[in-house]
Amino acid sequence: MRGPHNIWRLIRTGATFERTGAMKIALEAMDVPPRLRLAARVFGWPFKWLGYRGDPALPPVTRALTALGPAYIKFGQVLSTRPDVVGDELSDQLRVLQDKLPPFPTEVAKATVAAELGQPVDSLFSEFSAPVAAASIAQVHHAREAGTGDDVAVKILRPGIERAFRKDIDAFHFAAGLIEFLSPASRRLRPSEVVRHFEGVVMGELDLRLESSAASEFASNTEKDHGFQVPKPYWFLSSRRVMTLGWAEGIPLGEVAAIRAAGHDCDALGARVLQLFLSHALRDGYFHADMHQGNMKVAANGDIIAYDFGIMGQIDEYTRRVYAEILMGFIKRDYRRVAEVHFEAGYVPRDRDIDEFSRALRAVGEPIFGMNATQISMAKLLSYLFEVTERFGMQTRTELILLQRTMVVVEGVARSLSENVNIWQVAGPVVETYIKQNIGPQALLRDLVRTVRVLGRFGPRLPQLAEDLLIRQNETAATPLHRSHWVSAGLVLLGAGLASGMFALWQSF
Repeated sequence: MRGPHNIWRLIRTGATFERTGAMKIALEAMDVPPRLRLAARVFGWPFKWLGYRGDPALPPVTRALTALGPAYIKFGQVLSTRPDVVGDELSDQLRVLQDKLPPFPTEVAKATVAAELGQPVDSLFSEFSAPVAAASIAQVHHAREAGTGDDVAVKILRPGIERAFRKDIDAFHFAAGLIEFLSPASRRLRPSEVVRHFEGVVMGELDLRLESSAASEFASNTEKDHGFQVPKPYWFLSSRRVMTLGWAEGIPLGEVAAIRAAGHDCDALGARVLQLFLSHALRDGYFHADMHQGNMKVAANGDIIAYDFGIMGQIDEYTRRVYAEILMGFIKRDYRRVAEVHFEAGYVPRDRDIDEFSRALRAVGEPIFGMNATQISMAKLLSYLFEVTERFGMQTRTELILLQRTMVVVEGVARSLSENVNIWQVAGPVVETYIKQNIGPQALLRDLVRTVRVLGRFGPRLPQLAEDLLIRQNETAATPLHRSHWVSAGLVLLGAGLASGMFALWQSF
């Protein structure tokens, strides 16, 4: 119901942004057109007294979003992954947005578990604690599974959170449409697209079965990764509103002093965090997109434990190869090759000058290589790279933006553990290994086999396809245009037949 009834919500939102001092900062950060700035002030300034006060200890934008409630907090978190929309400075502020809210009563949580799982909590868990963490969408309880005695984390959605989010998302959609109507120039910020992206993220998080699935897939992908653990879901103790995972016992990665006191090697941990992220992104194409200190712990044996799988990133195989070649080109300082990869991938329009683009990339890479180990930043490199490619007409790619922002977070985690970590030395072996396995003769052979296997599936259908084509040819006059279609179809069938034969021959060996 994206109607005028949402105007009151917009007034309350604008009033809160005005009262907290966030309005001006947000409008400037996003470089909002003048007409839209005026409309925002109209919705905010006269009603400033209606706005929520918020926590004065927080930065203005963070203060406003926190005061407005769960949907706004989550929206701020999602926007922190979109510096292309809100700018780098505001993105950094939003990335540290506190996601801590008062917990709801334990008895309500137990009632939800019983209703969702069909049994009383006491029959499912021998122990069930008070909330140990409360966030915008759900809260977590420490429990002990009744049958095995395993320590588990039980995540439960807040009561009525689905309805509350739908109402706020409805208001966001209304606001996005109003923005685009009042200021066509604002469409470059893609407000409707941003809200749709947010809606997709939130709707996924409001079904904990999907997060359980993400945890399961991530655990399966990474089970052989040395020094890394992912708690696995307990499917029989999970549902749409309840998720049960193995308990992550360890020291939070943000407590560096405690980690050192426990005898762990912080330099090795910092390097491992970065290498693990790159391995997951390149090798699997499926990575934890919220790898901050609050979502990782160090186990007693020194393993890194990751949890909270509400935001995951995915990159297709082709994009992973492109990304790896770009990184390796920078590592080897082969800027011409980096430029060629961008053109080959279609990221930069072919009418642009490749030599000029190559020189622009050199201006990105060379200053970074002049820095010492404590100054080298892959995150800065990616940020500068996106600036350059945007000037050369590269379209924004959401999956690469998410990858870049996660890289910024992971690099920050690595440096918090070890200030002297050399990002390039740590990343080099991971990228080189990926390239050897996925870009070269071995990868070409694997791709050919995969192509033959796919085409080979058409083998049993070839006689029927040929018959259908002959029937259609008899029914249709064979104009030159039609004849060209039959030739093309014949070539396809011939190719499929050859592929089927090659596949059968390949299987016989």
